[in-house]
Amino acid sequence: MSNENNIREMLPTDWSRIEFIYRQSLKKGNATFTSDCPTYEEWDAGHHKDCRFVYEENTLVVGYVVISPTSAKPHYRGVVEVSVYVDENYLHKGIGTKLLNCLCQEADKLGYWTLYSSIFANNIASIELHKKCGFRVIGYREKIAKDIFGEWQSTVIMERRNGIK
Repeated sequence: MSNENNIREMLPTDWSRIEFIYRQSLKKGNATFTSDCPTYEEWDAGHHKDCRFVYEENTLVVGYVVISPTSAKPHYRGVVEVSVYVDENYLHKGIGTKLLNCLCQEADKLGYWTLYSSIFANNIASIELHKKCGFRVIGYREKIAKDIFGEWQSTVIMERRNGIK
């Protein structure tokens, strides 16, 4: 785990803040094609139990990072999708960078070999964040799906290979 004082493991009691931050991204429409926020039980079932971190400022959770499986097949167990979200009132303060770097370090220790992200092509800040943390662009999907506003969106596929030489 990172020695970053503001980062700690996520707890179930953090859900109200996680949900609040996620709902902010839903309203913006540039981070996920999902239109509804899941229940905690649905969310919990869809994400790995490890590598769940939050960033706190004055005891308030203002960002989080988690991973989810990309496949149920056992030979893909080390390939995970990354999600990182920061409260819109705390953007551009380096919180996303600290969270993502923490995740990368912990994921490497735990044997995850590929961290994957699919990012809306118009979400330049997220693309740059991932590049800063060692991700590289490996693909582009043109007009892959419609966002919550009914507009076609393209996605940039990025990955970070941990421990693979």
